[in-house]
Amino acid sequence: MDIEAELSRIIINESSDQQVIVIKEKNGERSFPVVIGIVEIFAIDRRLKGIKPPRPMTHDLLAGVIEGLGASIAKIVITDLQNHTFFANIHLSLDGQIITIDSRPSDAIALGVACNAPIFVAEEVFERACR
Repeated sequence: MDIEAELSRIIINESSDQQVIVIKEKNGERSFPVVIGIVEIFAIDRRLKGIKPPRPMTHDLLAGVIEGLGASIAKIVITDLQNHTFFANIHLSLDGQIITIDSRPSDAIALGVACNAPIFVAEEVFERACR
């Protein structure tokens, strides 16, 4: 079962390549950190602050392609945790069908933040990540 979640914090450390976002259960207390890259953290931060770059960045380009094809991001799901690595899917809605695309959580969340797409986490991921 997937549990609705939200991006509760972003922690930017400009002196490191490893950045942190915190995913929190929307109607609960569980949360866990996800280590992501500096490019993704700045993409998420810009989107949250409403800053639009003068030219499309990679996540903006992908969002434009999705929209241009007539699809929309239905939801982001963090699906698995294996050897300290999180896995995610982007669920696109197109002509009444759902298309599931494998993604890193950081890329999926960067895309989802701009589109206000809901974030979900598989129950077993919360169980493993919150030990």
